[in-house]
This record gives sequence, structure tokens and C-alpha cells, in this order.
Amino acid sequence: MSGRKVQWERMFPDELEEGFKECPIVYLPYGLCEPHGWHNAVGLDAIRAHECCIHAAQVHGGIVAPPYYWHCHEISGYGSWGHAKINQERTWLTAIPPWMFLKSMCYHIRAVDALGFQGAILFSGHSGPHHQDVPIVIDIMQQHVGVRLYSLMGIGLNRDDFEDGKGMGGHAGRGETSALWAVAPDCVDMSRMPEDDTRKPDFAMGDYNESSSRLVGEKMVEGIIEHFGDKTEKLLIEHQNEGANTTPLTFDDVEGIWEEEIRPKLTDFASMQPPNPEPPKDSQWHANSRIPKGRIL
Repeated sequence: MSGRKVQWERMFPDELEEGFKECPIVYLPYGLCEPHGWHNAVGLDAIRAHECCIHAAQVHGGIVAPPYYWHCHEISGYGSWGHAKINQERTWLTAIPPWMFLKSMCYHIRAVDALGFQGAILFSGHSGPHHQDVPIVIDIMQQHVGVRLYSLMGIGLNRDDFEDGKGMGGHAGRGETSALWAVAPDCVDMSRMPEDDTRKPDFAMGDYNESSSRLVGEKMVEGIIEHFGDKTEKLLIEHQNEGANTTPLTFDDVEGIWEEEIRPKLTDFASMQPPNPEPPKDSQWHANSRIPKGRIL
């Protein structure tokens, strides 16, 4: 891979201008800190997304925005999942409710459009019910900006391509561990895996972690890099064909889009549905699991 600098926050203005001139694509990596078993760093989702974006930009061009570590959790179905998979352990979450994450994403899109980027690849290592909501928000924002948008969530691969495929999908299983191992080996420590059932549930650990492999993870990352290369080319062509908005959105414009086009849809969003089952009242997940309909919706 090329040693070119691609991390927005680490580049000088002249380097940013040169990178933009070469390839006006921006990567927006997302994730959060949450339990991924005892053997993975809690920032797995965003670390993996950020590193994959860096590798892709070094190969295909583009600039990688700083990772956004505040993401959907605790509320609705996330709370039900958390009670079952994490229970009463200290969670170390960097969680915000879905409406705050989605609105922040609108402002991120506004910012990169105002800077003149022609394409934006949004890669969230964290998935969940919001994976159904993000495309709706992106489709709405696409009508108001010139930058062409593409999003990917979760593990980001066809797990059928890797041996038996066992444990390659889902949360904190063989697939996520292998991918993190490939891009950030200091964030995986297999010696920390529990040897017995005394720590169940195992801090949201998934399946087949004993079969995790850095080499498999490298193949996964190679697939993502290739995929993002294809998307880079398509986004630039789409921007050329569709044309660009000449007047960037203001903050007030974004607020109007949110209030008039997105907020009315919130009650139907997958991330905003009642928890099923609802966490018991003595669970740490109970307090925030219900949707606060009054002030929010």
C-alpha cells in the first residue's frame, strides 16, 4: 500500500488540496465503543472502519475524515440486545440515541458537500436496526447536495467467500475479530478470551472466535478496499453526469430538511421501535430502552 497521507486531521492545508485535486472523494468512518468480548478493544467498530478507509484511500485516492465514535445504542432493540448479551457489566459505551446520530450524519454530509467533494463513502462498522434508517436519510440528503453518497454498514463482506463461513457475520465473532486483527493487531489479544463459562455472557462475544485469523482478516480488508475502489470510480462518474449543486447548504437549511423531511419519519424508523422484549426493571438497560415520544417526536 502507498504511504501517502490521507487522514484529514493529520494533513497540512497544501496536502489536503493536493489530495483533493487528485481524487475528490471523502471517507466518513463511523462506529462506537461497545463490548466485543474480552479479547477485542471496545472501539472495534470505528477502528476497523477507519483503518479500512485509510487503506482504501491510500490505494485509490481520497481523504479520510476523523472517525465518529458516537453511535446508536441503549434505546429500543439495542437495549433488549444489551440486556441479553452484556447484562449488568459496565458497558463502556459511547452511545447516543438514533435521532442524534442521524442528524449528526446530515451535518457531516453538509460539511463535505460545502467543501466541494464529489463523492462521499460513509462506512459504519457498527450496525443494528439503524441500518434500515440510514439509507432513508441518505436518500433525502442526496436530493439537496451535489456530493454523491454511498453507505456501507457492518462487516462489509460476503462471508460465503471464506472457508465454511462460520462466525464470519454477526457481532464480535470470528469475522470482526479477524478484521480488527488485520488492521489493528494491538487491539486484539486472544489470551484474554475466557477459558470457561464463569463470565457468561462473555461481554457480547460472538461465535467461533477461537478460529479467528489475521490472514482471513487481511482477505476481508482486501475485499473492502477493492469494493471502495469500484465505488470511488462510480461516484465520480455519477457526479460528472448528475452535475453539482452550486450553493452549499447552510445550517438553517439542514435544520429545515430535518424538521420537514426526516423528523416526521422517525416514528417509522427501525431504530425507534419499542423494545421486544423490554428489559426487566432491575436491568441497567431498562431506563433508556423506551422511546421518549414527548420531547423528541
